[in-house]
Amino acid sequence: MKHIVEKLKNNEFVSFNPRGNSMTPKIKSGDLVTIQRLTNDDKLKLKKGNIVFCKVKSNYYLHLIISVKSDQVLIGNNHGNINGWTGLDNIFAIKV
Repeated sequence: MKHIVEKLKNNEFVSFNPRGNSMTPKIKSGDLVTIQRLTNDDKLKLKKGNIVFCKVKSNYYLHLIISVKSDQVLIGNNHGNINGWTGLDNIFAIKV
């Protein structure tokens, strides 16, 4: 997943096929997903329900924003499981 972060740093859109069922039915295992790098200004506009590519506790996820507070977001999957809070600096991209 770190290679995705590197591509995003070059302002590239990144498409990949995530595996797993944690985001069904929004994203099914193997679906082609495209993400776009977020600027710092974009990060301030994040809201509940956005699907983001992020890092929480050294793990990378393509998951939902469950809640937002000033400089952090709560990340979880589409089935109610919570991954935890992470800072805006750990939010790399948003699903387009």
